[in-house]
Amino acid sequence: MAHTKQQGAANRHVRRPGQRLGVKVFGGEAIKAGGIIVRQKGTKFHQGKNTDIGKDYTIFATKDGVVNFKNMTGSHKGQKKVEVVSK
Repeated sequence: MAHTKQQGAANRHVRRPGQRLGVKVFGGEAIKAGGIIVRQKGTKFHQGKNTDIGKDYTIFATKDGVVNFKNMTGSHKGQKKVEVVSK
């Protein structure tokens, strides 16, 4: 017979590092071509002018400029768009 009680599920927790998702460059900040603007899972933010989206939904700049976040209108109301405008 064991002298200590079983720990149960407490020993089975997996410690994993965070995925470092989120906005990396905020609105009004300058960015160079190829710079990452947003790392995300799914399309919380959509691509706009001078930006492109990777296969893991990362949005990055295709040209140098200043980052701008916009709310989309029409049938896409409630969604956000990221674009890069030239200086």
